[in-house]
Amino acid sequence: MQDKKDGKLYVVGNKPVKELLLDEPCRVDFVAFRKGRHDAALEEILALCRTAGVPFRSVSAKDLDFMYRGNHQGVAARCAALSYVSLETLLESAPEAPLPLIVALDQVQDTGNVGVLARTVYALGGAGLIVCQHHGAYLGAGAVRSSAGALNKLPVAKAGNMAAALKDCANHDFTLYCARSGADALNAYETELSGPAVLVLGNEEKGVRPGVAKLCHHDLSIPLRREFDSLNVAQAGAVLVSEFARRLG
Repeated sequence: MQDKKDGKLYVVGNKPVKELLLDEPCRVDFVAFRKGRHDAALEEILALCRTAGVPFRSVSAKDLDFMYRGNHQGVAARCAALSYVSLETLLESAPEAPLPLIVALDQVQDTGNVGVLARTVYALGGAGLIVCQHHGAYLGAGAVRSSAGALNKLPVAKAGNMAAALKDCANHDFTLYCARSGADALNAYETELSGPAVLVLGNEEKGVRPGVAKLCHHDLSIPLRREFDSLNVAQAGAVLVSEFARRLG
């Protein structure tokens, strides 16, 4: 395994990639293989990718050499620096956490923001995180470092479809709160908060996507006492998680 300067981790070689897909497919972001390669070992790897829903693609030999400067045998898997849990496991364990709150990150892009939120959720007793499998921050070594190790201690589940994941949360009797402003948004300091709960935080620029927001039971906003554009997602998340901890923890 190689930890590159950009914080991305790669497992290379036929046997290591195969074993990773068998043992921890949820850690794999995608598998890249050398363009033009056709053999039984690769077909076995691609079959495991299809079974686990792991993306794969052919790339040039130059691209593979950039991922790993060594004997990669024509295949490399980019993987996260942490082990994920299934959503089902997270939902079952969340009510027993010191703070029965899950924070769902809807396409949050910045690894620093994810790291800060992970530190906040872990320190205040939160149950865990749900992150997007696609179009979210890459949770490699850089994200783990920015979280001061919290990402290795906090249960994290990946959602291929955030809307479907939130429906599962609602079916498990979680109250869903969406962090966003608007005429119908509730004052986070005054409204009643109930648990177990999921707090949905959105993308740094676009916020929570409408199709995700409409599944939430309540919108929550932070009342600002001075004229100001907005707080960033890590700041807003820290304020709201703290309020949940004050009431439910």
